[in-house]
Amino acid sequence: MKVVPNILSVFRICLVPVFVIAYFLDDHDIKYYAILVYIIAGLSDFLDGYVARRFDAQTKIGKVLDPLGDKLMTFTVLICITITNFSNYIFLGAVIVFFVKEILMGIGGLVIHKIAQDEIPPANFIGKTSTLVFFVVCAALMLFRTHLSNFAIVLMISIAMCLSLIALAVYITSYTKIMKARPKKTNSGEIECNQQSVQDVNETPQ
Repeated sequence: MKVVPNILSVFRICLVPVFVIAYFLDDHDIKYYAILVYIIAGLSDFLDGYVARRFDAQTKIGKVLDPLGDKLMTFTVLICITITNFSNYIFLGAVIVFFVKEILMGIGGLVIHKIAQDEIPPANFIGKTSTLVFFVVCAALMLFRTHLSNFAIVLMISIAMCLSLIALAVYITSYTKIMKARPKKTNSGEIECNQQSVQDVNETPQ
């Protein structure tokens, strides 16, 4: 069971090119096969997390593969929808917001891992909600694109983007707290070492 979540994550990553092919080979307004691939990817994400928690099968590589699969799929779906709706700039705005958010989070995670020598904070409620909303919005745009007004499309994407920015702000706050806590631990350790050295000197027989 330890390897099942990782297998599901790799499977989800492999679905990314499958989604692209299904999306652009389907000439219909409703991308039935692409939606099916997207739903399968979403179910694999849910099953991945459930198995990892239920059987305590969380691994270091899994902590990388799981979010990587989610981000690759979401970003790919956004790119595909934007290409077929390039005249509506709100789609391009969503791609930019998502890309900037993930880049900043990636840099923050790398800094924490390399400099603070700490674990990257796990996904919080806002982050998970943001991912879920993006999933629902993308699925709705593929299913009901021709039935949605421009106002409805702008509203849906705007909500998804706002949640992503809020999630980014929460992650930045968490990263900042971790980085601020790092020097305090170092200084405390230095003080303890200095105190121990003074004590050793005092206890040394003359």
